[in-house]
This record gives sequence, C-alpha cells and structure tokens, in this order.
Amino acid sequence: MRHNTRYAVYGITGDPAPSAPDIQITRQLREAAKTVDIELLDHVILGRPTADPLGRGYYSFREAGVL
Repeated sequence: MRHNTRYAVYGITGDPAPSAPDIQITRQLREAAKTVDIELLDHVILGRPTADPLGRGYYSFREAGVL
C-alpha cells in the first residue's frame, strides 16, 4: 500500500531558486520516502515574486521535472 503524506517546512526568503543543499535534501527525501513506501509528491521552495526572475515566487521540483 502506498501512502501519501503532506509535510511542509517553510521560510520565505528571496529568490526561490534551489541551492545545493535544497537539491541534496530533495534527493535524500526521495530515497528515504521510497524506503518506507511513501510517495514524495513535491518539494516547493517559497520566495518573493519580486526576487524571482520568473516572477512566480516559488520553485517546484515536480514542475521542474526533478521529481
């Protein structure tokens, strides 16, 4: 049985582009989730639309094709 769990940790800063640690933790979360049969739906970084070159104010690993 596959479980869907929602979990959020956030802190709004500026540009939501993922940092190297963001990318690393996403990989670790994806592997840990597989181990316990949990589907990792997305990892979203929130930022400020005015600081985002795309003007969205967020970065979605799912939308970027990373997950």
